[in-house]
Amino acid sequence: MNALLRGRSRSAPLLAGLLALLVTLMVWPSAATAQEGRLKGWGANESYQLGGVVANAKYKPVTVPGLTGADIESMAAGASHSLALLSNGTVESWGLNTSGQLGIGTATNQDQASTVTGLRGVVAIAAGSNHSLALLADGTVRAWGLNSSGQLGDNSLATRTTPVTVAGLTDVEAIAAGGAHSLAVLADGTVKAWGLNGNGQLGDNSAATRTTPVTVTGLANVRSVAGGNVHSLARLADGTVWAWGRGSEGQLGDNSSTQRLTPVKVDAIATARDISAGIYHSVARLADGTVKTWGYNAQGQQGDGTLTNRPAPITLDGATNIRAISAGHYHTLVLDRDGKVSAVGYNNNGQLGDGTATDRTALTTPINSLSNVSLIAAGGAFSLAG
Repeated sequence: MNALLRGRSRSAPLLAGLLALLVTLMVWPSAATAQEGRLKGWGANESYQLGGVVANAKYKPVTVPGLTGADIESMAAGASHSLALLSNGTVESWGLNTSGQLGIGTATNQDQASTVTGLRGVVAIAAGSNHSLALLADGTVRAWGLNSSGQLGDNSLATRTTPVTVAGLTDVEAIAAGGAHSLAVLADGTVKAWGLNGNGQLGDNSAATRTTPVTVTGLANVRSVAGGNVHSLARLADGTVWAWGRGSEGQLGDNSSTQRLTPVKVDAIATARDISAGIYHSVARLADGTVKTWGYNAQGQQGDGTLTNRPAPITLDGATNIRAISAGHYHTLVLDRDGKVSAVGYNNNGQLGDGTATDRTALTTPINSLSNVSLIAAGGAFSLAG
């Protein structure tokens, strides 16, 4: 339930302000920008998370309507809603909207991309199950959607159909959203968390739900975070990965099935470059372009040819030269440096994009209809690429 996120560079406040001004004046080409009109989606579409007027599942990639000509910097996928960050710093959304997770001032599902209300200068986005986050160039965070567990961080439990400011957060560099909790990395390398905490997914050595951000215990030098349903991950500058929250399926990767209220180190990972979290499984991309997976595996999302849960990381067979990863609820996407996308795991709605509804315990061959892909995002039972 995480996207390719882009935080702010570590810099002085004045430099950050100048950069924000420059971004409003010009658009620089980016290797991570999706090509115009190339946004594709596949899998479940019952709430129009792929866009379009036909709400049945799509077993092969189809073009997501409403974004032709848009330069997409990053994408995020929730349980049944989708977000796209454009190069002009605005955010488009479509799909399920019953909790206001599209941020457009209504609670009506949308089959076409609509602009999130009042957002400018956005540099990163994240989608939880039914809420959304945006990081602004000034280091503050906005949130909208379902707020029954305080996941919007505005010191309330009120659902919001337009963005509100997360209380007390400044100097944020990266964000992530879990099932009903949210995470932010600060410029000093510490992590803040808020929302549902029944399994310790906030990492503050408690199981108390928080409606405003609290500090995750014992973490420093963090570069990125990822949120699962009820667990969380952090990638440190030294390439290690730490995890906390529910561990009963092995999703914490510490070779146990123990719940953790504070972070523990994931076994045998020392060169992580990206992390992502599904409902109960976790994924890391290493510096050599290989991928590690761990946790729940009942749908084969570990990609090792079995349905056996893995409490410690294993290598995702066939994943080499990988540039990006994304974990959906029960499936995993990988993007290689040739711009091709492969997938593994649950496929009940065609979210693997291989033209079937058959689960896969090994990576599919690259999806033939996709080429030159630069961005991926895995949602509940659907996938996006651009």
